[in-house]
Amino acid sequence: MSSPIVVSDMDGTLATAETWRGVLAWVNANHPSAAARRFVTIRLPLVVLAKGGVYDKESFRSRWVRDQATLLRGLGEEQLAAMGEWVVDHYLWPARRLVAIDAVTVAARVARETDPGSRLILATGTYQQIGDAFARRLGADAALGTPLELRDGIATGALAIPTQAGEQKAAAVRAHAAGGEVVAAFGDTAADVPLLALARRAVAVAPDAALRKEAVARGWEILEG
Repeated sequence: MSSPIVVSDMDGTLATAETWRGVLAWVNANHPSAAARRFVTIRLPLVVLAKGGVYDKESFRSRWVRDQATLLRGLGEEQLAAMGEWVVDHYLWPARRLVAIDAVTVAARVARETDPGSRLILATGTYQQIGDAFARRLGADAALGTPLELRDGIATGALAIPTQAGEQKAAAVRAHAAGGEVVAAFGDTAADVPLLALARRAVAVAPDAALRKEAVARGWEILEG
């Protein structure tokens, strides 16, 4: 039988910074281009529609991750790994949500006391390299992120698979668990409902309005802060 897991979302759950801003800052400093300089400006109409609820927020985020991958075209694996470390060091870890970090690490410790083979997994829609870097800082066993498409070790500017979000993220966790119990899951938005629904213990962290309503209806824990 596979070992149990504790799983957590990253963006908004374990860190309050916006990962895309870190990626864009790194690109502008290390791999500048005209496309990078105008990346946000030409997408402002979509930003307005998403904030106004006209454009689905999850679809918006998935499209943003896909589009931003084009700015990484031509980079090698070492450069991509360096990008992941930089984004975590300069954007995400300084903005970590301490109450959530503590709750996740305690849940992982309790699970390991019950079953030494228990694992802590980070599930995120952002690029795999960023997920890997954050997982190392967190002390997680693995990260399930969105892999960039590589050809001969060079980024093509596309994603290898659709963005790991919503149902896709939950499916990736189920596959990784390989039949092991998800003893606890943490998330912050309605997009994390499929992930939280996998767990014996579901925790909504500083949830958005839709997740808060769902958490109350299902009797899930709500962690403020």
